[in-house]
Amino acid sequence: MTNQEALSLFRQTGALLDGHFILRSGLHSRQFFQCALALQQMPLVERFGAALAEKVRSLGVETVIAPAMGGLVIGQEVARQLGCRFIFAEKENGTLVLRRGFKIQPGERCLVVEDVVTKGGRALETVQIVQGLQGSVVGVTMVVDRSDGTLDLGVPLIPLIRLDVETFDPLNLPPDLAAIPATKPGSK
Repeated sequence: MTNQEALSLFRQTGALLDGHFILRSGLHSRQFFQCALALQQMPLVERFGAALAEKVRSLGVETVIAPAMGGLVIGQEVARQLGCRFIFAEKENGTLVLRRGFKIQPGERCLVVEDVVTKGGRALETVQIVQGLQGSVVGVTMVVDRSDGTLDLGVPLIPLIRLDVETFDPLNLPPDLAAIPATKPGSK
């Protein structure tokens, strides 16, 4: 699946929004990927999951781990496509943790799967969980990488879509963006 094909699917489902948005990272942007709108369609989940699984198949993944909420649907599909185990990290007192009896064995080859990354905060927290349990993170894959290729989590990054999307510090907005009321569509 090419960048253009994937972007076309996001536009068709209304998952690529234009306006003035506050991202989870606190940065502002003219575009927002509401992956949940695309990932509510199981045929699209299967297509995106297959495309990501093909990109990581050679890594010898034993377990896919995703941060909740964004990575859950696509993470489970990537694991299904790879025929491996799927677990997730979830917030507890504001920090991602493993719960529900999930365990990672020392040396276990784990792939972190996320929907969209900008600064990679949740992906990094998930990498650190795996590493803290002496697991091996073979990579981080995501449907959309909005970091302009600047993200470094210390492991290989494997995006389906890599976009150069402008982001702005909230104290340094361009006048045209400042003139539009900001919304925070994320997971509210």
